[in-house]
Amino acid sequence: MIQFDIDQWSAWAPGLSTTADWQQWTREERMPDTTGQPDVAFLPALQRRRLSPLARMVFSVAWPLADGRPPMPLIFVSRHGETGRSLELLRELAVEQPLSPTQFSLSVHNAVIGLWSILRQDTSEMTAIAGERDGFEHGLLEAAALLAEGATEVLVVAAEETPPELYAPWVDDVPFPHAVALRLKRGCDWSLSLSNNDAPLSAPPLPNALNLVRALIEPASLIHHPWKKRLWTWQRNH
Repeated sequence: MIQFDIDQWSAWAPGLSTTADWQQWTREERMPDTTGQPDVAFLPALQRRRLSPLARMVFSVAWPLADGRPPMPLIFVSRHGETGRSLELLRELAVEQPLSPTQFSLSVHNAVIGLWSILRQDTSEMTAIAGERDGFEHGLLEAAALLAEGATEVLVVAAEETPPELYAPWVDDVPFPHAVALRLKRGCDWSLSLSNNDAPLSAPPLPNALNLVRALIEPASLIHHPWKKRLWTWQRNH
């Protein structure tokens, strides 16, 4: 079991950028419009043009949590990563076209944290995780280890973009593009534990990061995130 405080959180999906927006989403359980784009106007135009839709989502939720604060480690979690950019590269390979070095460098899974480090001039420890459906919880374990090693604060960001239509038969866990950021500190407001999913319980319909947003808003004191043989239990201790 690990314990921590969620000092601040931020989330984005098309049409959902404020706490009030997410409160309404929780009440109505509606599907957001998938055509919106996150606001990254705080970045110069030249820098914005380098960001993919996935990177824009990450920057839109993480930047406000880091702005004006000392450098801090960042954990980036995405099961699928830059699927759009990767597919375009594969299509170019299929017709024997030369690959763009820039596009290739921005398609790898740690490209987002590389851009974050450059644009914020932050050399703190950063990790990119490509987990399964419970990769979000694995990111929390990584963050807890950094806090235990002495980090004052750690950012955890989970993000997924809508996969290209070609991948639709195989990618069924991204109902809409979204990003969720948490700024964690040492404390005991929250506990996260892992046990065997012996029942077994089936995975919830929404990604785990979005389930946590719902729990933060309602607020719920206990939530379960099962995946295969693993059962993650979130406990609010106050």
